[in-house]
Amino acid sequence: MNEQIVARHWLAIIASKAAPAVATSTVLILARIWNANGAQHSLGNAVLMTALSLAAGAAGVCASIGRAGDPVIAGTAFAASGGLALAGVAGYANGLSLPLLLWVLTTAIAYGLAARYWRTDRRERITYERHVSDRREERTHIERVETIRGTTQIEVARTGAAYAEQLAQALITRAALPGFDPGALEAVGLPQLPFADSSKENRA
Repeated sequence: MNEQIVARHWLAIIASKAAPAVATSTVLILARIWNANGAQHSLGNAVLMTALSLAAGAAGVCASIGRAGDPVIAGTAFAASGGLALAGVAGYANGLSLPLLLWVLTTAIAYGLAARYWRTDRRERITYERHVSDRREERTHIERVETIRGTTQIEVARTGAAYAEQLAQALITRAALPGFDPGALEAVGLPQLPFADSSKENRA
């Protein structure tokens, strides 16, 4: 049975690698748009984004040290905390220097966290491919052995049939010769042929 091999499209590979940079860039762009629409030097907006960022970070800490310890929820919460902090600073700051610096740091941290999951995914994919390859080789070996065994059995049966036919032809030819004794065949354990009974009846 052949295993179906699914190849990932190159766009899907690029999209997964570019996702952290796209996410942080989107947050930066939206924060600067928010800055241009009145968020600059707004103390209430700064307090709101700080509170949301701290709440997301606290949720990530609770998810990572809790009894369940779900790494997916913790990573999502920490990513939301970093994104909210970046959006708050980018929306509140005057120039682009500090937002761009935070964008670079946030993007680097995002790629650092994503690289861990990419390594895990790559190891799992390699393990699965090795497992599939081992199964394929094992099935190929079994099919090859069974093919050789079946071919050998067919050749043995064919050789036995040819030998039996040659033996019967030889016995028939020998029976036609003068001085043939069917009892000698029975003495050595060979099967009694039908013509032996007919020869006895003729002599009777």
